[in-house]
Amino acid sequence: MSPTRISHSATALRRHRPARRGALIATTGALGLAGAAVGAWTILAPGPGLHGLGDGAVLDGRKAAHVSAYLAAEEAGGQDKLRATLDGRAVPVTAEGARLRLALPRLTEGRHTLVVAGDSNFPFASYRKVVDFRVDATAPELKVADPVVKSVAAPVTITGRASTDAVVSVNGKKVPVDKVGAFKVTVPKGTPVATVTAVDRAGNTTTKDVSARGRRPMIRAAHITAIGWGDDTLRRGILALVRSGKLNAVELDVKDEDGEVGYASQVPLARQIGAAKGYYDARKAVAEIHAAGAQVIGRIVAFRDPKLAAASWKAGKNDRLVLTPAGQPYNGGHYGALSFTNFANPTVRDYNRDLAVEAARLGFDDILYDYVRRPDGPLSHMRFPGIGSATPEQSITSFVADTRTALRPHAKYLGVSVFGIAATRPTEIAQDIGALVKVTDYIAPMVYPSHWGPGEYGVAQPDTAPYAIVQRSLADFARQAKGTQTEIVPWLQDFSMGSTYGPTEVAEQIKGAAANKMNSFILWNAGARYQGAALQRIATH
Repeated sequence: MSPTRISHSATALRRHRPARRGALIATTGALGLAGAAVGAWTILAPGPGLHGLGDGAVLDGRKAAHVSAYLAAEEAGGQDKLRATLDGRAVPVTAEGARLRLALPRLTEGRHTLVVAGDSNFPFASYRKVVDFRVDATAPELKVADPVVKSVAAPVTITGRASTDAVVSVNGKKVPVDKVGAFKVTVPKGTPVATVTAVDRAGNTTTKDVSARGRRPMIRAAHITAIGWGDDTLRRGILALVRSGKLNAVELDVKDEDGEVGYASQVPLARQIGAAKGYYDARKAVAEIHAAGAQVIGRIVAFRDPKLAAASWKAGKNDRLVLTPAGQPYNGGHYGALSFTNFANPTVRDYNRDLAVEAARLGFDDILYDYVRRPDGPLSHMRFPGIGSATPEQSITSFVADTRTALRPHAKYLGVSVFGIAATRPTEIAQDIGALVKVTDYIAPMVYPSHWGPGEYGVAQPDTAPYAIVQRSLADFARQAKGTQTEIVPWLQDFSMGSTYGPTEVAEQIKGAAANKMNSFILWNAGARYQGAALQRIATH
């Protein structure tokens, strides 16, 4: 509309009323008009349209940092006739060709009012524009509950709550949200991960991935090293137990106690320190195990890592190691010096997490951390650079939680191997079971009878009482996992250490776990030679 024209409609002349803030009559551009008073009447003069910022706008932090507002110089009556304020403070106006630019400062979060006033080119007319807008740089709140999955053959219900001004979508589809921000949606059966996104009016976004698979289904597995997998006899022995229906999973080392990665890892740090060994072809091994009818658990020995420790110490990156108060590498007792890396160090954390994600991409079905703990010994003898105010237990739990978040898009399960004593003595090696059950799919306690001292759980000689010690120790883990979706998958002993362990002793441990309604287990034998006579065929439905 030209500034020299007046509408001839009945609205052109009206009784004068004070203009309400934020309630202006829109005519040109984003804003409305005020007018010039003539006696008791107001002649509405169409002021210049303000471009770049609209009344009632909500801006996110990124937009607020770059927002600009302009008026047409000809319509505004010239730079010298224009007055602009933001929240009561003058805003500079500069000429840019045929338009005037309002030099808005960097906008802070909250509500703002921009006022533009001046004289128009229409005789006896003036104008005043008021723009109320808000800057919202805060991402919307989004909470999503871990779904209860009673059957993998049924749809899964996802529930949660978001900020009331947010639009919520699940796997790209918008879902209804009630007046308090609650939502509920069902995803089809077989959906591995539900990606929930909340976008508020300003465009701020919060995204959460949740597993839609529920509890980790029963697994019965046996351990084999990377080098062991390359041995035809050992590999065939384990696959024979799978094909006979006695095992449904194989635990294959990704990174072992020496810090060696069993396959030709492409993680840059693994290659830089010479850890990527290529003892087996990861994709080929996974395919062979899957073809035999089993899943693959990738074991990552996390913080016991002589390869990374030695390379870091040599490079002067001492903060990657657990240190003594004097700044020397902490000697991990029978593990030796340069054996334990620092779980509080970002590079160490990223390295292990990157290996977990790589293994997931290569087809491993589970990631199982081992040595996700501090070294044995008094805390006063060791130092963890960068840990800040966190306790060792909190730092380790946060590392596991970060890995779970990283794995969710890949639809993999995450397990954590823990000491049997951790159920009752969480600070002894920094494994807080009550916290870890909240950030994992399963806990794998090492309850080997030979590793318990005399008298533990009232058992005089645990090594000679495999049922009693396993049943009693796992009861504590069952108690801590109660009310969660986290399974307990114990490591059981299939080796002799002190007492001779044959099929009977292995079977007694399995019964001890079953007494706690734990039907999953992983067998350990360093030489990967297992006693099939101790195992029952897995029932199929």
